[in-house]
Amino acid sequence: MNLVDRIVPVLVFLVAVTVIAELADRAKVFDVAAREAAHLARGRVWRLWLLVVALATGLTIVLSLDTCAVLLTPVVLSMARQLNIPPKLFAFTTVWLAGTASLLLPVSNLTNLLALHPFRQLGVSYLSVSWRPAIAAIVITVGVLAVLFHRDLTRTYQVPPTPPVDDKVLFWGCTAVCVLLGPAFVSGVQVAWPASAGAIVLAILFAVRRRSELRWSLIPYELVLGVVVLFTVVNFLSNHGLEGVLREIAGTTSELRLSATAALGANLFDNLPAYLAMEPVASGDPHRMMALLIGVNCGCLLTLWGSLATLLWRSRCRAAGVRISWWSFLWRGLILTPLVVLGAVLALNG
Repeated sequence: MNLVDRIVPVLVFLVAVTVIAELADRAKVFDVAAREAAHLARGRVWRLWLLVVALATGLTIVLSLDTCAVLLTPVVLSMARQLNIPPKLFAFTTVWLAGTASLLLPVSNLTNLLALHPFRQLGVSYLSVSWRPAIAAIVITVGVLAVLFHRDLTRTYQVPPTPPVDDKVLFWGCTAVCVLLGPAFVSGVQVAWPASAGAIVLAILFAVRRRSELRWSLIPYELVLGVVVLFTVVNFLSNHGLEGVLREIAGTTSELRLSATAALGANLFDNLPAYLAMEPVASGDPHRMMALLIGVNCGCLLTLWGSLATLLWRSRCRAAGVRISWWSFLWRGLILTPLVVLGAVLALNG
């Protein structure tokens, strides 16, 4: 399969899921979901946070990290705004778990979907190799979050009233599409298809009910262009000796060294092109393949361009008026990333 065949579904998925999130947000799906979550937690921030942890983990595992970044981030930021809680606790919970919870199933991350072919060639079940490092990565992430944001977890809040819904047809239509994405994404079909179908359904619904919301700005042109450029650059370098250089850097025996190399590549170039560049280095052994995925999935949390999910998450933060600087993201990532990569690699060999 050539490069175009591999990246086109990724780009289609990116555009479609962004459109779904934007339109669902305008139908107040996320505002209402935030209010319901706040009610369940009964005024305690730590309970609310544990609920967000469970939601972020479940959404990432079943719907993919990109979907978690797009669908859950607006919910938690809207919730923090309504409850007058500092938003960074919930913002970092979603983006970090979107990365570190994305090891368990093939659908959890587009890199995992790309890795299915090598696993099948080796005759090894993906889940049989992934479950231990996936659990370790999630547990370590939750522990680091609890330590970094322990002051925020002791807060209390007053549950706000449910926000009014202007158009119940739009609200329930968007809610239905968001809910149906789950089983559609785990059905085995190419994820770009259900995402595209959902975006088309919502576009038609808004064209009938609220045409003014349909603008070309819904399409994330900058993200698409950036991804195309990154893939093109890595493909060019791969055709001019990059594989040999990566073999020298990653070595042939140490899985931790391989994960560290993959993490470095993901933070420099984004995790999808980093995975494609390093796949030949690891594809002969299932444990090395999983070490590669640990690096590109869990180790990409140092730079704001380390994954598509991080880029989508930052765009959702900006839309909600939450500013996350590159330095704020980096210094927290420097605490989490070495711990989660090391812990996952140790669990892989445990």
